[in-house]
Amino acid sequence: LGLSGPPGAGKSTFIECFGKMLTERKHKVSVLAVDPSSSTSGGSLLGDKTRMTELSRDMNAYIRPSPTRGTLGGVTRTTNEAILLCEGGGYDVVLVETVGMCLGFPCVGQSEFAVADMVDMFILLLPPAGGDELQGIKRGIVEMADLVAINKADGDLVVAARRIQAEYISAMKLLRKRSKLWRPKV
Repeated sequence: LGLSGPPGAGKSTFIECFGKMLTERKHKVSVLAVDPSSSTSGGSLLGDKTRMTELSRDMNAYIRPSPTRGTLGGVTRTTNEAILLCEGGGYDVVLVETVGMCLGFPCVGQSEFAVADMVDMFILLLPPAGGDELQGIKRGIVEMADLVAINKADGDLVVAARRIQAEYISAMKLLRKRSKLWRPKV
């Protein structure tokens, strides 16, 4: 599964909860978390693993943060090979978390969906209250999504989550279908 979304959408938190649910059901889960690299120093924080503390201690989970090192598309130059290695290593579920940003600014959809061609399902994770939702996420990534998941849809954000869900359901009807067998869900 590939996951992308703007910063603050809760990608790492979602992956930890989903990953723990899968390991409790006897799956072996691998997480390939891609972090942006600095264009100045080339360094990367690789902080996603620190937000997945429970999953990182799970014996049936493997988390590998990797820097982009300038590679565009939200993944690394070797993400596809890493997926194959994880599958070969016995992991039956591989989750790939994309960068979800570029140059420090949210620009999901401009180039962050290369992972869609590497995975069986591509999930776009969105927060419910980020402003002008349909303008904030570019058309390209929405066209590639197999599933749009509205995260953080509880408490005071329930109404906003329902609104963005309705907006995306309407918007998805206008897009050309990628498959005759699957209609993307929101």
